[in-house]
Amino acid sequence: MENTEKTIRNRVQLMGNLGMDPEVREYDGGKKMARFRLATNERFSYGDGQMKEDTQWHGVVAWGRVAEQVARQLRKGARIALEGRLVHRTYETKEGQKRYTTEVVMNSFEAMATAGSAPAEAAA
Repeated sequence: MENTEKTIRNRVQLMGNLGMDPEVREYDGGKKMARFRLATNERFSYGDGQMKEDTQWHGVVAWGRVAEQVARQLRKGARIALEGRLVHRTYETKEGQKRYTTEVVMNSFEAMATAGSAPAEAAA
């Protein structure tokens, strides 16, 4: 168990679709950051057999080389599998209100093939 604890402390794996084209920014020194929203869907049935679909939206951020790959390869609607870690942060709006958010800081992704398309090059 000790070995597992070292490798799974803060690890997130998601598969879903981009809800927007990635927003890419370049900071001083040339470091890039890419940000997008990812929709994950879950289907389940009620006790009476009626199917229900639940969509959850996740904020995702990528830095450096991974951000560059996101900018080159991903667009709105792309289906990806990603791995990263959860980060909770606080920020202040222009109006001075304190906000809290949880994001996935992505460290790798794989573009998944959709009907009629080939998968894009994977990022590690």
